[in-house]
Amino acid sequence: MSAWRFLMVFLCVLLICIGQILFKYAAMTADNRYGVVGLLWNKFLIVAGVIYVSATFLWVWQLKFVPLNRAYPIYAAAFVIVPLLSWFFFRERIGVPYAVGVVLIVVGVLLCSRDIA
Repeated sequence: MSAWRFLMVFLCVLLICIGQILFKYAAMTADNRYGVVGLLWNKFLIVAGVIYVSATFLWVWQLKFVPLNRAYPIYAAAFVIVPLLSWFFFRERIGVPYAVGVVLIVVGVLLCSRDIA
């Protein structure tokens, strides 16, 4: 996989991560008086939805050029990025087991994204 394609696939992952953070903001700011219907007009949910749709189209476009078995492991980076962002924005707790898991995920993503000739 070329560096450009790797960056495009990783951009998809970043967009999905941003969407997850916006989903959390939507949940936190939802108007409880109207239940689930109150989410329909939540600006964070709307922006997250637009980002998710955009990321999906970009992902599908990249799959035109990158084998799925090479692109999908990069998606695992979201399991590192989203919790780190949740720690940063929402002060959610991250412990030692998580840190160990992050190292394992990063090593796995690096191994899976390498071109083996």
